[in-house]
Amino acid sequence: MDYLIIGITGIIALLIGALVMAMIVKKQTAKKGASIISEAKAEAEVIKKDKILVAKEEILKLKSKHESYVNDKNSTMQRGENRIKQKETSLNQKFEELKRNQRDVKNQKDSLQQRLERLEKRDEEHNKMHRQQVEQLETISGLSADQAKEQLVEAIKNEAKTDAMAFINDAMEEAKASANIEARKIVVQTIQRTATEHAIENSVSVFNIENDEIKGRIIGREGRNIRALEAATGIEIIVDDTPEAIILSGFDPVRREIARLSLHKLVSDGRIHPARIEEVVTKTKKQIDQEIMDIGKRTAIDLGIHGMHPEILRMVGRMKYRSSYGQNLLQHSREVANLCATMASELGLNPKLAKRAGLLHDIGKVPDHEPEMPHAIFGMKLAEKYKEHPEVCNAIGSHHDEVEMTTLLAPITQVCDAISGARPGARREVAEAYINRLKDLENHALNFPGVIKTYAIQAGRELRVIVGADKVSDADASKISFELSKKIQEEMTYPGQIKITVIRETRSIAYAK
Repeated sequence: MDYLIIGITGIIALLIGALVMAMIVKKQTAKKGASIISEAKAEAEVIKKDKILVAKEEILKLKSKHESYVNDKNSTMQRGENRIKQKETSLNQKFEELKRNQRDVKNQKDSLQQRLERLEKRDEEHNKMHRQQVEQLETISGLSADQAKEQLVEAIKNEAKTDAMAFINDAMEEAKASANIEARKIVVQTIQRTATEHAIENSVSVFNIENDEIKGRIIGREGRNIRALEAATGIEIIVDDTPEAIILSGFDPVRREIARLSLHKLVSDGRIHPARIEEVVTKTKKQIDQEIMDIGKRTAIDLGIHGMHPEILRMVGRMKYRSSYGQNLLQHSREVANLCATMASELGLNPKLAKRAGLLHDIGKVPDHEPEMPHAIFGMKLAEKYKEHPEVCNAIGSHHDEVEMTTLLAPITQVCDAISGARPGARREVAEAYINRLKDLENHALNFPGVIKTYAIQAGRELRVIVGADKVSDADASKISFELSKKIQEEMTYPGQIKITVIRETRSIAYAK
């Protein structure tokens, strides 16, 4: 019985404990829920504020854009109104001028009508007098005017035919006797004056060495080293008495460059024998080929030209080692490309195509083998082979008039090629002629009395002549400028016009001591 009471008491105690625990847990859960709700509300409030700030920023941005758009529209409308006002003012002026011109024309017309009437009266009087004179002459000579004309014309014809035939026969005999001699003389003189210097410039490179002992090492035992070099590079190597220099002779500029770099590597390394020579030349060839390709790519990138065939890029790179009349071919082609693009833009044509045509117009000058055709035709065929634009191909082929020009790019390329080659200093022959013209211009002025100094400025477009104030008066200065302009115009050949300024001044100089 006691155990039963104890058990019941224990169960009641457990129930009471469980109930108490449940109440405690419920209170804690309620507290946590309230805490979570308060945190959620706080977080929601923060998010709400952020969203409101973002919305305000977007509204401000849209408002700023709208204001700038409205301002641009207002400024555009203002400019348009200004232009309309200017045009209206100009039209009013032209209308007034037209009215004045109409009045002047009407007055001139009336004056011309009166003159015409007077001239008609005089013409009738002259015709009447002429008829009277002809009738008198016919009466005296017994021939009519038409018969006299026929006899006179026939006599003059026979005399002219006789003189002309005699002159033609003499000229033909003289031409036959002297044509061949004169032609040979002109050709020989031309070759003597230009061929030697041109050939030396375009076929020779000089390799400098520190001392003449290296020449023996380059020649090698019984000349085996130099023979190996010539066989590997295809360049003739001349070792003579020239101090501290070796001559590399050959018409291919790329091969000459390979030979020069190979010699530099061999001399720097010190190991010079046939096996080493072949190895160095092979490496140098690869290096030059890669450098040529890199030059072509860099040139295309610099000019903004894309989509070129790799073989075309290689030929562009080869231009660096080729010169034309003393002008580097790559530099010349870049100049022509930029000039073509500028001119095409001014004319409303495609500047990219024009730049492409200008860069490639001379690719026929850098072939791997010598073709039996003009460089313009060969360059056009290369461009067609590598799928260049037809307008570019025609511009390349026609820039020396070998083929007919069919597009507007062709004359632009031709003109820009001439501009690049003809500017002072671009080519040696042109530069020398330019300098000689400036000297002649100054010497013409020095021949006048009282002239102290002369200066040709602005590339020969202006000549300034300084005269002595004690020897030349103001009237004499005007006379010198006039006579000098006539002399230059008669004796010299020059483009455009030349401004002649005669300067006469009086200087009074004193020294304070």
